[in-house]
Amino acid sequence: MRDPRVICLATLCSCVVVAQSPASAQIVESVGSRALGMGGAFVAVASDSSSTWWNPGGLATGPLVDLAWAGNLVETTEQLPALRHRTSWFAVGTPPIGLSYYRFRITDIQPFDPTGQAEAGREELRAGVPVRSLSASQLGVTLVRTLVPGVHAGTTLKYVRGTLRHGREDSLAPPSDLLAQGEALDGGHADSRFDLDVGVLGIAGSLRLGAGVRNVREPEFGADGSSPDAPLAPMRLARQIRVGAAFDAEADTGVPLTFAFDADARAYATPSGARRMVALGAEHWFLAKRVGVRAGGRLNTRGARERSATAGLTLAMRAGLYLDGHAVRGGSADEKGWGLAARVSF
Repeated sequence: MRDPRVICLATLCSCVVVAQSPASAQIVESVGSRALGMGGAFVAVASDSSSTWWNPGGLATGPLVDLAWAGNLVETTEQLPALRHRTSWFAVGTPPIGLSYYRFRITDIQPFDPTGQAEAGREELRAGVPVRSLSASQLGVTLVRTLVPGVHAGTTLKYVRGTLRHGREDSLAPPSDLLAQGEALDGGHADSRFDLDVGVLGIAGSLRLGAGVRNVREPEFGADGSSPDAPLAPMRLARQIRVGAAFDAEADTGVPLTFAFDADARAYATPSGARRMVALGAEHWFLAKRVGVRAGGRLNTRGARERSATAGLTLAMRAGLYLDGHAVRGGSADEKGWGLAARVSF
């Protein structure tokens, strides 16, 4: 007879693959130093307070208390279109409930539209690059429930308040300068939205299977605040559906080694193009779990087909107190980023 936990997991994972309309803005790989060090292969690994972002169901498998304060930056700045995600957060999780606060700023610039400018001179090509910046704060409450032994489901109910600002900058400036200017744009219209994330996680021995849906209601910002000088479309937090699998060697062999695989179940639009990622990652702990190392990589199978390699390190400063760090470097899209986190876990 097949293990009912495996049957239930396969059914739950298949249920989240649905078709939706395109949207644009935030990427999944914006939060979690452990997750980003593993290339973003974390939906089935999620067991710390970052589960409130990656997979709410994973909170049921975490420690008694996990508390983290962190921040990170991811950007592509070598050519247009260019993009910058700056995120900071605080999260605390226990097996029945989690609380989280995420603050993020998404800034993107698009290439100057050359239509009708074939005869234009250098000065006429200035002040033509559209720039927009979304500043948002997200306050969430995560609730988790065990459906059957080994299968857990959770949801993060969240209140999101965001302000979208538009502008146009000098098209001759480097993309990195334009992004910095975009983050300082004035004005904008503030919107408040209620949204939710959902996730499931199941464990059968050393096998972990997970699935999550983020931004279920696809909140939109800036619909009423467009500037007549820069009439850009509103920015939407796209619905993102991801499935994953992980092998936890410690469950069977006692060796603290984890391998993970994630894949987006559908593509979603971002300012830099369509995005549908596959990710691989690994994590290994040494010296009685006082040092953790991780590495991974991800590939966009749509759009620009960008590739990124990642690495991460955790140091246990004392029992229950950890410092996490990660770095990412991309290929053709020149993605780069880094992040630091302080975490208390016991």
